[in-house]
Amino acid sequence: MVLPHDHNLLRVPKSGTNTSQSTKSSPQKESKKNAATGASAAGTFAKAINPQVQAKQGWSWRMSTAGLLTYAIRTHGWAFIPNHIVPPLLANTSVGAILYTSYLQSLGALHPPSAKPLKRVYPPPPPIKTFAAGAGAGAIQSVVAAPLDALAVRFRPTDVLDGQYKSMWQYGYLKTRELGFRGILAGWSLSFVKDSLGYGLFFATFEYVKAQSYYAFITRYYGSLHWWNLPEENLVRVIRPHYAIEPSFLMGAGIAASVAQQIVHHPVSLIQDIHYRSLAIFDRRNRPRARIVQSLWMYMDAYRKTFRECRSRAISLGGWGPWLYRNFFWNTLRQLPSTSIGLVIFELVRRRYGSEAEAATIDRDGYSIILT
Repeated sequence: MVLPHDHNLLRVPKSGTNTSQSTKSSPQKESKKNAATGASAAGTFAKAINPQVQAKQGWSWRMSTAGLLTYAIRTHGWAFIPNHIVPPLLANTSVGAILYTSYLQSLGALHPPSAKPLKRVYPPPPPIKTFAAGAGAGAIQSVVAAPLDALAVRFRPTDVLDGQYKSMWQYGYLKTRELGFRGILAGWSLSFVKDSLGYGLFFATFEYVKAQSYYAFITRYYGSLHWWNLPEENLVRVIRPHYAIEPSFLMGAGIAASVAQQIVHHPVSLIQDIHYRSLAIFDRRNRPRARIVQSLWMYMDAYRKTFRECRSRAISLGGWGPWLYRNFFWNTLRQLPSTSIGLVIFELVRRRYGSEAEAATIDRDGYSIILT
């Protein structure tokens, strides 16, 4: 399942770049360090072992995903896939499954008609309930996403190339044990804000455009037809909307939902990137056995440093708005295809396994619009 943009696994510094240098990187470079999916860590490692990428050669098919994967398999054997590709993909798929399952369960609890396994719910749930269900699902997902973000931002390809970790499985296990429970969940508050608000807007926008906007359109469009010039025996009739109208609204709902989600995800991801870099400095001092009070003070200090760094970058670019939403358009445009397709698949699967029920109708003056 394609995960809507959100779950961001942050791109790591290139080989040979120390933490202090990356922390002081320019805002121009900062915006390029966000990856799109859970496979980013594997993609970063695949690029690190490819000589064409390291030599910064011009783009060719060898630079594509298929080319990078082919070279990695040819160099490290087929074991590269289960050792370095499968773990991030499983993590991404699990997060997506948790998100969508939590959303459906939450929506069913808030809007009882949505709890029934029907292909279509009419009347649709109001936006306030879809927002609440999406926010709840995002909050649940953030509990799983935060540790994955913590692991991804600390991943360095050189650690694998130098033999410190033999696979992603070993890296995840050893790094989790090194950071401990408090360390692996550090920064969860930002993940909570980003995922709860982001997915609240995400699902509320998707459901509103897909349902309320679609029903309003067909009601207005077919309601404007004039029937006075038809034969008397056809005054009561049934209308089936054109088959291409609803898929158009479904795709438009996916695009609108992706844009709405990025309004929250884009700025918070920038802050997260800086905050995780601040936390990386504390990793060497804050061990799992450190006192709780001492750890809390260190994490509070990390938030203060994050705020000062963010404020400095915002001032350099003319304010919080220009910095937080810099490159917003291109970043959102890059996410539109995967997010829209993911939502369309989600809706089609939901309808494919929904139960057949009596078709809902919108009754107008003397005729009915059938919602098939």
